[in-house]
Amino acid sequence: MSRIFVTGSTGYLGGYVCTRLLEQQPDARLALLVRGRDRDHAIDKLWRGWQLHMDAAAFKEALSRVELHLGDLHAKNLGLSDAAWSDLAGDTDSVLHIAASLNRKSERACLNTNLRGALSVIRLGRAMADGGGLRRFSFVSTAAVAGERWREVVPEDQSIRWDHRQYDPYARTKAFGEHMLRELLPDVSTIVFRPSTVLGDARFPDTTQWDMVRAYVFFAELPVLPWGPDIRQDIVNADYVGDAITHVHLADAPRWDTYHLSAGTGSRSTREIVHALASATGKPGPRFSRRLKGPFDGTVRALEMLGPGATTQRMAALLRVFLPYVTNDTVFDNGRIVAELGRAPTPFVDYAPSLLHYAKENDFRYPYRELPAD
Repeated sequence: MSRIFVTGSTGYLGGYVCTRLLEQQPDARLALLVRGRDRDHAIDKLWRGWQLHMDAAAFKEALSRVELHLGDLHAKNLGLSDAAWSDLAGDTDSVLHIAASLNRKSERACLNTNLRGALSVIRLGRAMADGGGLRRFSFVSTAAVAGERWREVVPEDQSIRWDHRQYDPYARTKAFGEHMLRELLPDVSTIVFRPSTVLGDARFPDTTQWDMVRAYVFFAELPVLPWGPDIRQDIVNADYVGDAITHVHLADAPRWDTYHLSAGTGSRSTREIVHALASATGKPGPRFSRRLKGPFDGTVRALEMLGPGATTQRMAALLRVFLPYVTNDTVFDNGRIVAELGRAPTPFVDYAPSLLHYAKENDFRYPYRELPAD
């Protein structure tokens, strides 16, 4: 029976990957690093992350194949006891490091999680490799490591250029995380996954991630957008990303060591996306005027100065973080993962209307269910 060590299992993407690992690898056990007060708290967090994919009965069955390791990316040796560290180092088939801080405004949060935390996980991988049992170490990064680009289709081998300016601490620390992985595990089969903007599920409208949904709904409801209509938005559906990571991680011999999990040249334009969203509500959609970019940026900065907690302040802060990602017309070549899976991701415009209706009906909240007491 194989044993897969996973970080980030309680998160949005972690839920997709872990549930697929259990489905596609019937003999696998998942050793999950979870930050929790105790086992019950860890199980509750796991249920919140996985209930998008299963009911309570299936979750209870899944727990029979799960080892919970209470720990913390920020703690020495991940907060694991010496016995737990030694056990994992001596008998683990592979590692999937998914956990990350996506706080694009906090250098400290990104340094602590995406560098210090990643280094501890890589150290554990090094101990596994030295013990002779590590088959693969997979690292979930981000397409944002490509830094500031304009009107490009970026291939995997040309993403990281150390002289390029990065958008934010998240992108910088992820780029250095990839570098640490390659430097410290040169003798191990390492795979880097770089998702672009992960937004929604092509199979159903339910989601637990709302920031980018809010942003695109906001764009669709504006009368005018202050950038060009033909700028491409590289948006990929979460179910495709989950399938891609699971498939490549479990493969005997993946063809490449780095994959963009993205829409690539199939990315749709801003006009197509906001009109698909607007038409779902019977509205014509916004017009476009590049001349308004300066006033728009000034308004966003002014709204950011409002008191903490104000709805407009929160939206302005969100826009300040994500505007570079949606206005630079940069997409990430996905030919490698399409070749591996034999299919492309679902275009965002195909499922965007149902995602919008779900968001509106639930007031941008996921209706979490409590785990039954038994």
